[in-house]
Formats: sequence, structure tokens, C-alpha cells
Amino acid sequence: MNKVLIIAEAGVNHNGNFKLAKKLISAAKKVGADVIKFQIFKADRLASKNTPNAEYQKKTKFKNQFEMLKKLELSDNDFIKLSKFSKRIKIEFSASFFNENDLNVVHKLGMKRIKIPSGEITNYSLLKKIGSINKKIILSTGMSNLKEINQAINLLIKFGAKRKKITILHCNTEYPTPLKDVNLRAINILRKTFKTQIGYSDHTISIETPIAAVALGAKVIEKHFTLSKELQGPDHKSSLTPTEFKKMTLSIRNTEKLLGHEKKFVSQSEMKNILKCRQYLVASKDIKKNDAFGFNNTSLKRTGSGGISPMEIPRLFKKRAKKKYKKDDKI
Repeated sequence: MNKVLIIAEAGVNHNGNFKLAKKLISAAKKVGADVIKFQIFKADRLASKNTPNAEYQKKTKFKNQFEMLKKLELSDNDFIKLSKFSKRIKIEFSASFFNENDLNVVHKLGMKRIKIPSGEITNYSLLKKIGSINKKIILSTGMSNLKEINQAINLLIKFGAKRKKITILHCNTEYPTPLKDVNLRAINILRKTFKTQIGYSDHTISIETPIAAVALGAKVIEKHFTLSKELQGPDHKSSLTPTEFKKMTLSIRNTEKLLGHEKKFVSQSEMKNILKCRQYLVASKDIKKNDAFGFNNTSLKRTGSGGISPMEIPRLFKKRAKKKYKKDDKI
């Protein structure tokens, strides 16, 4: 059984600081994440100068999106160094992109998979470019309906992507997401509709939500990750600290064990208890040789060592005793 892929979404929680980005990578490795993911962008290619902040971004000190994004930029060279550092400490490096021009750095980073953010599910040029690259693709579906998701997947496939390499993430793009809007059962709809691997990108402040998503079959979990919720920036408040993230990771791994296989069988651990816990046929009074077995001289009790199953009563009650039995003797 393949393990759930756990992605620590560092995003822009480095606050534009290279050293903080390295600390996030090291911390993600320590808490059991499989992948550390950042966001690569250039502010002047992503937002107009006076684009207002989204509602959840208004709590930051920045007057608009452009000013905020400019402050949160890292250079291509920074990301190349971070990618090499990730490889050295053995955690997969990944990043999402918002512009096809930024994809030029993909080859330098040597990433195994590319993340398409929810906001870019209608970005024709970006989808076309990503589809033409032979990489695993993770597509977030926040703020989108089934028609838009279908259009995006068809576009990716049209330009070269393989359906088997696409993972769709159910997602709600609100920070933090109210529990009433999570709608985890959409995971089942996405799986049936698109026949791809399904995951979940979580923006709630809880660890229960991604655990529940795994129970519903999510094979990828993405969760925002920070070193401190007190840091300045748009995503820190809705991110998990290392202590919280580690707890989530351990819970997901335990959930994987709990889910097991789609088979019903007697487990190795319970095998030894069958003879101790089931009831078997015993003599309810002294039985003489050649007496007929019946309800008048037998009963069911735990023997601790097995015996004749009650399911054999129709066969046994047609037979006679071949020896003497004392009360409570196993038949």
C-alpha cells in the first residue's frame, strides 16, 4: 500500500528571508513531511500595482497585493540553493508557479512534481505549458466547479500530460476555512468523475480535517507550515507549527494502518483468541456411551481450547456418544 504523500506547504512563510526558508525545510524534514513546497513568483508578473488584498490578507501590514508579494519574493538562485539543500537532507522539494515564464526554473530545480495553485485552474497559458512538461502534476481545485476542473484536466492532457500522473486536490480557498465549508465528501465525487488520484489541500486550523480526508481515500495531503503563528505574513495564522504538524503526520500514519486493506480476514493478532472467546459444545450433564446427543444433554460454553462448533449441531445431533462424558466435558 502506497503511503499518503504529506506536503508541508511553506508557501511564502519564509517572509522573503532565505535563512528562514532553510529553517522551514529542516523543520519539515524533522516532523515527517515527505515534501517541502514553496511558491515561486515575481510580483510584477503576478499582480497589478493597486490590486487590493484578499480578505484574509488585510490583516497584514501591506496596503495591497503587489506590495505584499514584492516583500515575499525570493530569487531564482535562492530556490536553486534551497532545492539543493532539500536534496542533501533527503526531503523532496516542490513549488507552485503562477506564470509560464517562471517555469523556466523548473529544470534547474529538478522537481519531480509541479503544483498548480487553485487560482490558476483557469490559466490557459500556464496549463498548456505545464501539460507539455513530463512531470507529475498536482492540481488544486479551490474556488472551482466540476466544469472548470474538467476543462483544466482536458487541457493538460491535450498538451501532453498523462492522466495517471495527475493528482487532484480537493480544496477550499479561504484562510482559515470554516469547518462547515470543508465538504470532504467532494473527494468521492472527484474520484468518480475524473478517475485520477485524489488528495486534499487543507486550510482549516485543525489537524482532524486532513486525517478525515485520508480516511475518505485522500492519497496526498497538503498543509500550510510555519515556524510560528506570530510571524508577520498572510498565511502564518492558518498554518501548523512544527509540533502541530508532527502530530498530524503521526495521526495520518496511524490512520493508514487503521484503514488496512479492502479485505475481511482474521488478523494475526486476533487468531490466538478464537479458541478462547468462542463457545463450543460441552456436556450439560453426564453422558453415557451410546447416548444420543441433543439439547437435553449438551450446552454451549467457552472451553479455552476449542471443540465442536455450534454450527455443527445439525450433524452432531444425528450421532451417538462413542464414550462417556462428565458434565462440562468438551464434546
